[in-house]
Amino acid sequence: MEAQMASRTEHHTVVLEKISKLILENMPKADYSSLFNDFVESEFFLIDGDSLLVTCVCEKSLKPGQSLHFFYLVERYLLDVISKGGQFAIVFFKDAEYAYFKVPELLTLRTALILHLQKNTSIDVRTEFSGCLSKEWSIFLDESCPYFLILADEGLNNQQTHLFNFVVIQSWAAKVNIVLFSGQTSDILRLYAYFMQSSYSEQIFFNQNMREIVIAYKSLIRQLEKYRDVNLTTLFGDLKFNTMMEKACETISLLTQLWPEGSDIRRVLCVTSCSLSLEMYHSFLENEEEKASKQTCEVKQEKGNYLTLKDMEDFCKLHCLSVVFQLHLPLAQRARSRFITSGWIQDLKTVFKMKKWCEYFILSNVHTFELWSLNSLHLSDLSDEPLLKNIAFYYEHENPEGLDLNVGDIIMKEYVHLWDTVSKLVRKFDVGKPFPVRTTKCHFLKKTPSPIKESSQEKIPNLGFIPMSCSLVDEFTGDILKDLPFLKSDDPIVTSLAKHKEFDELVHWHSHRPLSDDYDRTKTNFDEHSRDPRQLRSLQKYHVFQRFYGSSLESVSSKIITTQDTKTKKDCSKSRSTKTHETKADIIARENKKRLIAKEEQKEEQKWNALSSSIEKEMKRNLNSGMKNLEEFLKSCKSNSVKVQAEKVGLTACLTAWREHCQAEGETTKDLNIAIDMMKRIHSLLDKHSELLQEADRKLIARCLTYLGFDELANSLYPTQEAADDIKKTKKNKYSVGIGPARFQLEYMGHHLIREERKDPDPRVQDFIPDTWQRELLDVVDNYESAVIVAPTSSGKTYASYYCMEKVLKESNEGVVVYVAPTKALVNQVAATVQNRYTKILPAGGALCGVFTRDYRHDALNCQVLVTVPACFEILLLAPHRQSWVKRIRYVIFDEVHCLGGEIGAEIWEHLLVMIRCPFLALSATISNPKHLTEWLQSVKRYWKQVDSEMGKTTVTKRNTGSRGSHPVQPRQSYKVRLVLYGERYNDLEKHLCSVRQGDVCFDHFHPCAALTTDHIEKYGFPSDLAFSPRESIQLYDTMLQVWKSWPQAQNLCPENFTHFKNKIVIKKSDAREYEASLKEEFTSWIKNGNEEQARMVLEKFRPNFCDYSGQMLKFFPNLVEKLREMEKLPALFFLFRLGSVEECAEAACQFLEEKQEEKRPPNADREAHVMANKLRKVKKSLEKSQNIRDEKTQKLSRRLDQIIMNEAEHNCLLESLKKNLEIPEDCTYADQKAIDDQSLQMVFDRVKFSRKGNTLKKLARRGIGYHHSSMSNKEKQLVEILFRKGFIRVVTATGTLALGINMPCKSVVFVQNSVYLDALNFRQMSGRAGRRGQDLLGDVYFFNIPLPKIEKLIKSKVPELRGQFPLRISLILRLLLLASKADDPEDGKAKALSVLKHSLLSFKHPRATDMLKLYFLYSLQLLVKEGHIDQEGNPTGFAGLVTHLHYHEPSNLVFVNFLVRGLFHNLCQPTHKGSKRFSEDVMEKLVLVLANLFGRTHIPAKFQDANIKFYQSKVFLDDLPEDFSEALLEYNMQVTKDFAAFLLIVSRLADMKQEYQLPLSKIEFTGQECEDSPLVSHLMNCREGRVAVSPFVCLSGNFDVDLLHPGVSNNVILHTIGINHTQAPVLWPHRLDNTGRKMPLNAYALDFYKHGSLVGLEQDNGIHQGAAYQMLKDFFLTIKSISVSLRELCENEEDNVVLAFEQLSESFQEKFEKV
Repeated sequence: MEAQMASRTEHHTVVLEKISKLILENMPKADYSSLFNDFVESEFFLIDGDSLLVTCVCEKSLKPGQSLHFFYLVERYLLDVISKGGQFAIVFFKDAEYAYFKVPELLTLRTALILHLQKNTSIDVRTEFSGCLSKEWSIFLDESCPYFLILADEGLNNQQTHLFNFVVIQSWAAKVNIVLFSGQTSDILRLYAYFMQSSYSEQIFFNQNMREIVIAYKSLIRQLEKYRDVNLTTLFGDLKFNTMMEKACETISLLTQLWPEGSDIRRVLCVTSCSLSLEMYHSFLENEEEKASKQTCEVKQEKGNYLTLKDMEDFCKLHCLSVVFQLHLPLAQRARSRFITSGWIQDLKTVFKMKKWCEYFILSNVHTFELWSLNSLHLSDLSDEPLLKNIAFYYEHENPEGLDLNVGDIIMKEYVHLWDTVSKLVRKFDVGKPFPVRTTKCHFLKKTPSPIKESSQEKIPNLGFIPMSCSLVDEFTGDILKDLPFLKSDDPIVTSLAKHKEFDELVHWHSHRPLSDDYDRTKTNFDEHSRDPRQLRSLQKYHVFQRFYGSSLESVSSKIITTQDTKTKKDCSKSRSTKTHETKADIIARENKKRLIAKEEQKEEQKWNALSSSIEKEMKRNLNSGMKNLEEFLKSCKSNSVKVQAEKVGLTACLTAWREHCQAEGETTKDLNIAIDMMKRIHSLLDKHSELLQEADRKLIARCLTYLGFDELANSLYPTQEAADDIKKTKKNKYSVGIGPARFQLEYMGHHLIREERKDPDPRVQDFIPDTWQRELLDVVDNYESAVIVAPTSSGKTYASYYCMEKVLKESNEGVVVYVAPTKALVNQVAATVQNRYTKILPAGGALCGVFTRDYRHDALNCQVLVTVPACFEILLLAPHRQSWVKRIRYVIFDEVHCLGGEIGAEIWEHLLVMIRCPFLALSATISNPKHLTEWLQSVKRYWKQVDSEMGKTTVTKRNTGSRGSHPVQPRQSYKVRLVLYGERYNDLEKHLCSVRQGDVCFDHFHPCAALTTDHIEKYGFPSDLAFSPRESIQLYDTMLQVWKSWPQAQNLCPENFTHFKNKIVIKKSDAREYEASLKEEFTSWIKNGNEEQARMVLEKFRPNFCDYSGQMLKFFPNLVEKLREMEKLPALFFLFRLGSVEECAEAACQFLEEKQEEKRPPNADREAHVMANKLRKVKKSLEKSQNIRDEKTQKLSRRLDQIIMNEAEHNCLLESLKKNLEIPEDCTYADQKAIDDQSLQMVFDRVKFSRKGNTLKKLARRGIGYHHSSMSNKEKQLVEILFRKGFIRVVTATGTLALGINMPCKSVVFVQNSVYLDALNFRQMSGRAGRRGQDLLGDVYFFNIPLPKIEKLIKSKVPELRGQFPLRISLILRLLLLASKADDPEDGKAKALSVLKHSLLSFKHPRATDMLKLYFLYSLQLLVKEGHIDQEGNPTGFAGLVTHLHYHEPSNLVFVNFLVRGLFHNLCQPTHKGSKRFSEDVMEKLVLVLANLFGRTHIPAKFQDANIKFYQSKVFLDDLPEDFSEALLEYNMQVTKDFAAFLLIVSRLADMKQEYQLPLSKIEFTGQECEDSPLVSHLMNCREGRVAVSPFVCLSGNFDVDLLHPGVSNNVILHTIGINHTQAPVLWPHRLDNTGRKMPLNAYALDFYKHGSLVGLEQDNGIHQGAAYQMLKDFFLTIKSISVSLRELCENEEDNVVLAFEQLSESFQEKFEKV
């Protein structure tokens, strides 16, 4: 039996290890990403309550037994999650309780936490599930579809870790992702964490091992149950768990009789737990005595040292007294409590455990007394052990020594009342009197040398500011400087600054020399001034390609631009507006124009005459293809009269076809497509050409309408009987479509409805007639105003930017327009468009369009239109010596300006918007608070208006004396910022669900109402951008009528009676919108006026019958694509969010086509191809041979001529046959071969000849497939973009890179993979690509493998508001100082720097944030002065240039320069032997180690270190820095931390102390009157010093200001309302600790790659996808290169070891990198 048990246990252990191994192996692959991106409310997720508890309990600053501090930590976390939009439920599994039976104090805490969250917050807390393998839990997951579960990866003991592991694998099996608590960080807008994706392999693991997993789980729970019983037996003897529960109930029941009026939870728990534990201890002592007496003399055992019953009473008295303190002292007073460092004596352990168990039993049963009035508000403050120690210390050490302090009346009264209640509840024996508090001599606290923690032991250096005399500082912070402490000039800190001595070796270094900036260093693809023929040829090729690329983007012919003289333009516009008399020239021009139009008409007429008969014939043969030909002709035709003729021909053909169709079909279903075509022709004739119609034409139209059964409409158009007569009444039904005209148009012609368009042309626009809102944009540009433009994707908002460019190009050769795009791909696209649209002859050295990205630049500063990314434009704006170029900027266009709220580089967008002085256009499709943004930008413009008027006075005089005529007169800019909103999409979007049924992909239409609930509509109404297509409106009407038969408004809203449709032959899109709005309004009124039940039934009817597929959905990807091809829904974009999946899906679709082709190929086709290829080779050889002979012996030519001709014929024949053999059949490729000519295709293919993925992309492209993601090179991306736009590639899988403005319109958009990045913002950006303007009238959006709740959320959630990030960084401040002090125009430089400092979006309308930023600015200056980067005048000194140059990498840039100045790199970089210029591999590797620790920091979850995994090529974990570097880093960190802590003391005065004394989430206040009548309280709470910047809740655990100096101190320690924390301190701790204090190792990817040079190795061992690894290595390499170039520029000595070592490293790293 025992052996069986042992083997079973061993088997369970194996299962547990298996699970643990699986989880550990997945850890390095975890993505560290932002959890909720741009959602107003995030996706629903779960938080595991026990993980939250464990994480907060392990917080370093928390002391055991301090529950209020613990609850503060929990609420800080939850509030942070909620404020960032988190939507979640917290789950506490019942089984999880077993893990705490060894530590009963946590059992009490857990129970209190659950009760507190349930009773005092609005959070959804779930406690009904027994465990994660229960059926109820699975059902709950299926119903609620959480996207992820936040969990701890390690418990307090092994058993708890195993329990967590079970949750992980069960969640993965249920397709729920896991997010780790470990390593989470948070900034103002986002929460970052490790995200472990559920994948198919984990689901299979669970299903295959399900039985063993369940058995192992049950056995673990049984084992834990045993532990519990053993623990209870030692304390409570024979009393079992359930008996104790009953005893607790009895005690509470007794108390309800003593206190019938009810009470507060703290009092109740105090008296019941004291009485119950006294009774239990009494029994415990009796049991022990019994045991002792039973033992015989021979078996003498040591009697356990237990406290007496009197000791126990004393301890309970102390406890009661401490609870009274908790009840009567406000937090402000308790936070000043002394902190006793002594621990409890060993003998108290039993008592403590017993007491905690009793507390747990009481708390678990409190809810059973519902009727009794119990105040649960202070569940968070049930235990305060540090306070208990403080009181115990007084009674043990100070009171016996003669310090006798009065407790005070209030406290005395309450204490006596509590103790009397305890004595009444204890019925077994009498307990002592309340006083004296201590009756026995036993000391509960251990003796220690210094028992009281002194907050004054190590003082934070008092931060006195180093005085600075700098106008920028005075202007920005002048108002607060007077209140700050400043150091005297003879203070040692100030005097030591002057002696800032550099390391000896750096004597020949010119650290103050200005460095070349990022602009100079960005490689140029061509040297613009070179005359080298090779360079010129590649330049020519570049321009040809750009034009070709541009032409793929839009079919606009290039415009030649000439500069116009502004004066003459003015006069000309004047004459046009006054128009008093026509000159002879005007008359001639008008006549010429007339003649041209007539000629054009004639041409079109001839063209129609030539084509009409063939089109008519085709329509008779096949109406559908004939109509296509007709539409093609109408598109290109410019003459209205010819269009009418063509439309009539089409209409007549439709009528004939309809009659024939109806006669043939009889009573069966009719093909309404013919009727739709007929109505399209009628719409076109009546709406666009009604003035050209004759009576006969109207008669024809009326006849058609009558045939369709629309008699009333026919009569309204041509009121005679004739039309109706020729159709006999009996035949009416035969021809009629059978529904009313309005319903017919909405249901079947929705996307064909004519859009409202203006008819009056605008002289400023040639190609089309702009809408009203577009005209407003043109006015903005004409008036030199700024505008924020919010309009849907593909609505035509970018036209304004091209109009703006054209205007500036025409104005002069000097003015510049800067176009800022968020991504490099978008930059390339815009540049190509500009080069294709415009041609302009410029003076020598000038260019029309330039590009500047981090990878390359071209004509950037000598062009008139610069297209760039934000970071590069910021470089130019902050460069002190480029201000003359900056002044040439006339306009800046910001595309996709919502990136201002993005995750990466968002603050740069802010800086640009506040630094530019000229007007701007800010474009976006998705901003939900554009008004706030516009107000902020208007405030910035007001600042510039003021600056300009002050500076204008000086510049006007300068300009008047300066050279005239060289610059054109600059038009006066306006400082107005307009907001232009437009919400209408050109195409309708319809949404569909894809599911897998019986092994096939099926589609269901998803009505937008299916996403809504009545609650949502009641709270928020219908989302503003939730539009219906006309057929969806009809569906809503029908469903409403079906649900509520007697609906009063049914008649008015019936399509045929609706006011906007009645008797209208041509229903327009705007009429359908009116109908939609009326339906929405009516539906909302149902909900608000008591018909909510009917409304709910309507929404219920729209809910799709969606069944989730249990297998791997992605393997059906090829079937999905194939299905879309059959439905003619290609071209399509398929969005996935993981690099690997993007490539895998594209390759799977390709493989599917290859296999399909293989099946169709004749069996011996391959052999034939092989034979032909061999023959071809031979023939080719003999052809070459005869060619050589022909050259040598021309005279003998005639003899061999016949042979040569025969060979050539054979060669061509073989080539043709081989081509045919290898040709891809049409149904085995998605490519449209006719879309692009072979030469252009070859040109695109040739560009990726040498790129990493070139061959794969070419192979896929030939099948009409491509993929697109951020790790591809520009050329690779362009291949896919161009071929997709040309229509050659028709299937593209992509990540979110395509969401940002890339011009790749398509027919359908498919979402194939769920992700945190699929948020409200990206959904709108991505789905906006569906429906090509001018090609598709309807766009389709498909959801494949996306959970239903997520789809609903995407459709109904609003786009996020733009909120400001923390705007300042030390490096930015240094760059601003550099600009202000070194700018060519100092006034301008200072104004820009001030603008950045004053106008952050974070501080807009928030004065407290402004003050905090001013103080942070001053702190940064102190740091920069102390580090020697600026002097007291604010001028950059030392290596400031190098620091700003590496600004991407703060704080590593500061640390790097610190190492350099200390001479550490000179010590490390010693050559192989004296006089050598080469360094050993060991030196190189050490150098990479140091740089990887600074610039290649990617952390791995702490738990992964426990994994016993074999790595093949990589080391994976990065070693620590060499010792000397480590010591220097520690010294740097300590200095920075000291200054930062001192800075926090100053900022703390900005805190809102009312909020600081509340729990952050539940808002429970711990304020009140301080207790002043008790000398004892004053003595115990006497620490007023050193607790300024620390939260009062955190002070309860004995944390003081001085604790802010400790490495890795948690952000929860600092006051939370000052809006700043340790993330803003430029420290670089070598080890990051996670929330529980474990070290998180760094990933050694950079060093590993340097050693083995393999991307495969990095993927296999380091867990980084090859594409991502490539990008990371590229960034790392660029940093090395940048440092190397900077050092060479700073150092004069050719042979300096550091410079040489960095150059050698840069070369060898480049060599390895280029190989991959």
